[in-house]
This record gives sequence, C-alpha cells and structure tokens, in this order.
Amino acid sequence: MVQNPRHAESAAPRLGKPLKRSFFDRSVHEVAPDLIGATLLVDGVGGIIVEVEAYHHLDPAAHSFRGPTPRNRIMFGPPGFAYVYRSYGIHWCVNFVCEEKGSASAVLIRALQPTHGIPAMRRRRGLQDERALCSGPGKLTEALWITIKHNELPLDQPPIALHARVGKLDIVAGVRIGITKAIDLPWRYGLKGSRFLSKPF
Repeated sequence: MVQNPRHAESAAPRLGKPLKRSFFDRSVHEVAPDLIGATLLVDGVGGIIVEVEAYHHLDPAAHSFRGPTPRNRIMFGPPGFAYVYRSYGIHWCVNFVCEEKGSASAVLIRALQPTHGIPAMRRRRGLQDERALCSGPGKLTEALWITIKHNELPLDQPPIALHARVGKLDIVAGVRIGITKAIDLPWRYGLKGSRFLSKPF
C-alpha cells in the first residue's frame, strides 16, 4: 500500500484480480468494507479506495428509500452498475449498486488514494497536492472525469475497471457524513490512518 503521495505515481501498487459484477451481488454491508483497498480506474486514471459509505434500501438516508424515480432507477436494477448523481447541483457522486435486483442498495465512493494518472488528475482539479485530489466524493469524480455519462455503466467493463485489494488492511467504521437522517448508523468505512480520507474517523 503506497502511503507517501510524492511516490504514488512512480511506485503504484500492483493490481489485484479484476472484480466482476458478481462481487456486488451481496449485502451492501459486506461489499462496502470489502471495497476498501480495491483500486478504481476510469480510462486508466484512479487509485485505491480508502473511504466509502453504505446505503441500504431500508435506510431513510438512501435515495431509494421512497421508491424508484427517473434519477435512482439504476439502484433498483441488478448489482454491479454505477449510479451517478449530482449532489447539491454542484458536483457528481459515484455509487456502486449492490444486492439483488430490486433491493436498491449502493455504496458511495468517498475518497481515493491517487495511484494512476496523477498528472491528469492534477490538470482536471487544478491543484498539485495529491492528498486533496480525491479526498471527497465530488473531488474524486472531477479527478477521474466521472459524470452523468457514466451512470448505469457496468463496473466490470471499460471505461471502468475495479481490482481487488492486495493483502490485509486495517479497516475502521464510523458514522456517515453530510446527511440528516439515520445519522447514527456506523456505515462509513475507511482505511485506518490513511492521509487521503475526506474526514478523519
């Protein structure tokens, strides 16, 4: 696991096996922590997932809680697809749909440790500090150029690639960020001690 941001691009960690859509055909509470340490790439640009949040269909903070809409319909489909939406009319957020068709559960990707395509990320974000490139859900979508065009795309086909984590990691859990409902649920997961989190645990 690369922790020194100055050497992340030159010493990118080896990639684990590709994750298939079947990986997401499980409880969102199993998938979410299992994504910590996995590598997300979009057109070859991305990094190690260090922070996520789980949203279950019975969770009042989930977009799917009140049923399907044109915006969230992909959440009600089969697992292993991207759900991209605009947050507060400002930035995009990317989620991975989990559980069986109709469950409408998903994992929000909150932060990455940049490892691949860092020069491109810097251009897109207009800054140099690698710790700030992907330290939030809107930041990482800008760095990876994820937009509404990626909504409903499969997670195991180009331009998206996901690779399993390599080795054991120390994963921590805490309450989710920026929500007003179900605020006490410990459904945010992260890589312990990572300097690339959106907010410390």
